This record gives sequence, structure tokens and C-alpha cells, in this order.
Amino acid sequence: MALKAMDYKRSDRVGDLLLELISQLLTKEVSDPRIGPVTLTGAEVSKDLRHARIFFGLLGNREKKAEVLSGLKSATGFIRAKIARELKLRFVPTIEFVYDDTQDQARRIEDLLQQVKKER
Repeated sequence: MALKAMDYKRSDRVGDLLLELISQLLTKEVSDPRIGPVTLTGAEVSKDLRHARIFFGLLGNREKKAEVLSGLKSATGFIRAKIARELKLRFVPTIEFVYDDTQDQARRIEDLLQQVKKER
């Protein structure tokens, strides 16, 4: 099914821009050692473009997610200031970082399937 131009909302486009810009900032300009290797997996932006939820996953050590989340929260002001300069939006969205546990759930399901396979 092909996407029509109207199916791709402005909030989706802003979400894509936010992901691109935030990932660049995290790799090049944010030097908080708590953050480490982070993968941005998605963005949800409200229709009024005032709020954004940025989803992230961790490469490697998932036990550090609270520490990484703390580092991301402390960098939020810096990130919002850069977004304000780069994207000419009427309002700079508030940013909430949320851990994306999709990979963890997929790994758990895979492990359960392997257990069932061994028991046969």
C-alpha cells in the first residue's frame, strides 16, 4: 500500500527531523559519559508539535539504562536549544526520552522459543 502525501503528517516529518538532529548531537556534541552507545529508534510528536517522545535503545549493557536516561535528561536543555537554532519551528517541543524495550522483548521471546524447541 503506497503512502499518499496526506498520510504523512507534519508531526511525522518533524519527528524524523528531530531524530536526525538529536542523533547528530549525541554523536558529535554531547560528551556526557553516562550516555555511551545509544540508538535512537523512533519519535512520537504531538499534533500541535509541542511535545516529543524520543525512543532509544542501548547497544550492549542494558543494565545501564537508568544511568543513560539520566544523562539524556540532563542534556535535554542543550538539545532543545540546538533544535531551536536548527529547526525554524514556532514552538520547540518538550523532549522526553523513553527506553524502547522492543529488542529486549524480542530477545526474550526468542529465548522462550529456543527453550520449547529443546524440550521437544
